Amino acid sequence: MLTIGSFAFAAPWVLLGLVALPLLWWLLRVTPPAPRRIPFPAIRLLLGLVPREETPARTPLWLILLRMLLLVLVIVAFARPLIHPRARLAASGPIVLVVDDGWAAARDWRAREAELADVLAEAEREGRQIVLVTTAPPAGGQPAPPLAPMRAADARAAVHELQPKPWPVDRAAALARLEALSLPAARSAIWVSDGLAEETEGKEAGSGAKAAVALAKYLKSRGSLRYATAPAQSVPLLLGPQSAAGKDLGVVLLSLPAPAPRLLYLRASGADGRLLARREVPMPAGMRRVAATLAMPNELRNKAVRIDLEDARSAGAVVLLDDRWRRRPVGIVTPPRPAGQPLLSNTYYLERALSPFAEMRHGSLAELLGRPLAVLVYADSGPDSGAQAERVKNWIEKGGLLLRFAGPHLAQQEDRLLPVRLRRGGRTIGGAMSWERPARLAAFARTSPFAGLPIPEDVTVSRQVLAEPDIDLAGKIWARLADGTPLVTAARRGRGWIVLVHTTANADWSNLALSGLFVEMMRRIVAVSEGVSQPVGGRLRPIDTLDGFGRLGRAPPTARPISGKALAATRVSARHPPGFYGEGDARRALNLSAGVGRLAAIEDLPLGTVREGFATSHEVDLRPPLLTLAMLLALADLLIAYALRGLLWRRPARVAGAALFALLALAANARADDAFDKRATDKLHLAYVETGDARIDALSRAGLVGLSEILSQRTAVDPATPVGLDIERDELIFFPLIYWPVTAAEPRPSPQAAARINRYLETGGTILFDTRDGGERAFGNGAAAEAQLHRLVAGVKMPPLVPIPPDHVLTKSFYLLHEFPGEWDAGSLWVEPVSDHVNDGVSSVIVGPNDWAGAWAVDGGGHPMFPVVPGGEPQREMAFRFGVNLVMYVLTGNYKDDQVHVPAILERLGQ
Repeated sequence: MLTIGSFAFAAPWVLLGLVALPLLWWLLRVTPPAPRRIPFPAIRLLLGLVPREETPARTPLWLILLRMLLLVLVIVAFARPLIHPRARLAASGPIVLVVDDGWAAARDWRAREAELADVLAEAEREGRQIVLVTTAPPAGGQPAPPLAPMRAADARAAVHELQPKPWPVDRAAALARLEALSLPAARSAIWVSDGLAEETEGKEAGSGAKAAVALAKYLKSRGSLRYATAPAQSVPLLLGPQSAAGKDLGVVLLSLPAPAPRLLYLRASGADGRLLARREVPMPAGMRRVAATLAMPNELRNKAVRIDLEDARSAGAVVLLDDRWRRRPVGIVTPPRPAGQPLLSNTYYLERALSPFAEMRHGSLAELLGRPLAVLVYADSGPDSGAQAERVKNWIEKGGLLLRFAGPHLAQQEDRLLPVRLRRGGRTIGGAMSWERPARLAAFARTSPFAGLPIPEDVTVSRQVLAEPDIDLAGKIWARLADGTPLVTAARRGRGWIVLVHTTANADWSNLALSGLFVEMMRRIVAVSEGVSQPVGGRLRPIDTLDGFGRLGRAPPTARPISGKALAATRVSARHPPGFYGEGDARRALNLSAGVGRLAAIEDLPLGTVREGFATSHEVDLRPPLLTLAMLLALADLLIAYALRGLLWRRPARVAGAALFALLALAANARADDAFDKRATDKLHLAYVETGDARIDALSRAGLVGLSEILSQRTAVDPATPVGLDIERDELIFFPLIYWPVTAAEPRPSPQAAARINRYLETGGTILFDTRDGGERAFGNGAAAEAQLHRLVAGVKMPPLVPIPPDHVLTKSFYLLHEFPGEWDAGSLWVEPVSDHVNDGVSSVIVGPNDWAGAWAVDGGGHPMFPVVPGGEPQREMAFRFGVNLVMYVLTGNYKDDQVHVPAILERLGQ
């Protein structure tokens, strides 16, 4: 590369062609222009005359200069001139390009892609090879392939396929792969880093930082090293759950210290994507850890399955919730509380102990069991009849937990809903079966749910009910007194439990209810219950997992099951990505934040390392405009040559000027059109018509974004970002499907636009006209939208439309469908009746009223933006299925109508 200040030539040897300019000048000077043919009948009078002297004509000087300029432009263009060129690749030989592609890189992934594109463009100019090293382990935990140098063009394709992984990086493994590759010492290395050294619990302190520094030292020891990372205000964020026992959902936000305060937004959403709670969280400058809570009613809290940071777009900014974070409903069957004497109630202290972490309910047995319930509590009472006892027994066997407390009534009555047999009467100070002083509690056994709880010295029991000695009594004891007598016993009944506390729930027989130990014991007992969902155990297979951008989808085949017993100790990895594991409703959440102690910045880089950010490149390649100008000059030269020969109209100057002006105008528009054409053809795009209404256009874009994500998750179609079309200006032919929302204020297309639409429909394109009046049709008024549709297509050659037949290809192109709802579910879907030999059986026009974009629309976090009525989320699912069928129908034509598929379809239908 030849550099002159801020100007450079990537291929300066081409400039040697300028040496031939004098020769070209001489040739153009001595070569006369072609003769002009002028009809003149009297020329016959001159026949036979011999001229005495012939004077050769020469090419005009201005034409010579024009052609010289054309040649100079071509030579300079092929020398690849650049303004503000990026020259960051030192030394020679292969370039080592290290890319952190773990979860922390997702937040600013687009900036990283731009940075990598700039590096590869420079490497391609210099003809350098690339050694591409990614630091995140491959999916499934398989060993990464050996490293090898590749061409810059091949590296560009590999980088284009890169996506951030939803697990941490392993820089030690990346270093081992580099050390196994023999490369020359003098080489350039560029590390596109996430700037993060995670400190993982259970590993050596500072191991993440040590691995990062070791990798940097190795790269620097072999040549130059450039370290590129995001600016300080864009540091990674990691969201983790707090204890599930609090009254509100709590999270902890971990981050590297930022130089300026930030205002973040937390949101909790349900399984259907509905927003349940939202709050702002200020994060002061320099802060590493911030705790926050999301307050909401218990009913909404129990529906929450996800907490995330708005606009973070990272697996680290998502917390998935399962039953462990739900406030389990606890029902207490008690008589009315004594008026004005709450402290004398049997349940006063019990309610205070349970309310911080459980949803409290009161009422009769029928009222309590009429709703989903995790724990049923009787304080010195029991079922009033045999029918009630049988109902409670059946509820326990299905997974409920019955918690009972002793008292004067329980000590005298016979009851079968107990974990052990009881002696009549009780043990008290001064009685026949008594002790001299109140008894203290013994340490909890290791097999007890209360294991590890500290026992205060001042907690004593002065009275209790005694258990009859039995062979299996020892296995039923969860807590005992210092003398060995049981204080809490429990026994399995089917899938549920019966737990008995052998003293009262108030302070009559013991001061246990006045202590903090009582609260912790109640917490542990409630945790033993199954809650209101199915139990989880055994091998937990992956159900849904997060990708690097925090989007929840079907688990990939590389994800491995987790043992239910080992779930608490499992850390997110390439084998176990974050997500839900289990079966159906019986599932557990594995979050990325589990096991991460703190986040630390990568520091102590080797001396001489060049630190830089992801700055936008100011490099300008002058080759395209120079070649464009050269082409225009060549066309002008051609017109001038024809004019000089008299082959143009009698007024050649006017014609040439008009033609040149037209070419210049065309070139001015060509630059913008080229950008649009390149964007439209680089990948498959879904398109929508811009109506001029900003709200409707934003809705159309959000709807096609949501449909594109569903297509990527469920099919082999992977659409890129949707494209908005101006039908008066943009070319439509690049898009197989165009979504056109019909609005009242939309202007009628011009004749030129109507001709463009007709050409699009005749060449195989499909337009979905959405009149968006499904809600109005449900109430009997949809005439206005139909009139507007007729007005819009007045100049378009609309084919005849019929209601979609039951056996139409659109009903079976991917899913088997019989209805096509959107945000609404009213009105019919109309299609063009076509035969298989016309446009491959694809209708060019489809019309419906159900506002499909409103059902497909998702926000920046991938959550639905609008409710769908009247069917709710099942209706949204059917809307997405219609969208998938529509795209597959447009792309595959009558493929699904082939008779070879009919037997399989009939088998799926059960026919």
